[in-house]
Amino acid sequence: MEVINALGRRKAAVARVYLKQGSGKIIINKRELAIYFPSPLLQYVVRQPLNKLGVVEQYDVMINLNGGGFKGQSEAARLGIARALVKINPEDKSALRAEGFMTRDPREVERKKPGQPKARKKFQFSKR
Repeated sequence: MEVINALGRRKAAVARVYLKQGSGKIIINKRELAIYFPSPLLQYVVRQPLNKLGVVEQYDVMINLNGGGFKGQSEAARLGIARALVKINPEDKSALRAEGFMTRDPREVERKKPGQPKARKKFQFSKR
């Protein structure tokens, strides 16, 4: 089987996912999943689409991640894996969509405005 690729994004994180037939190894930026994401919760988030379809042991996943923080990166990887799985088998799309794995989270950081310390925060107002 050839390599299937897909793209996942979340906040500033971009995940390029490459899926191929294999034994269930997940490599992120040339490191094992457990080394790249030491937190079991983030490892779980990355594996969610594979667990949902019960194909954890069938595919090797290679991911190139850049940008963002660890939470955004894990969710970008999840979206990329879900998209790649749908490319392999389009019937799986409804099951993944029901869990929310096919939806790109559109929330981004609001820009900082001039004359303010942050996007919404204002400097203290002085009447006199």
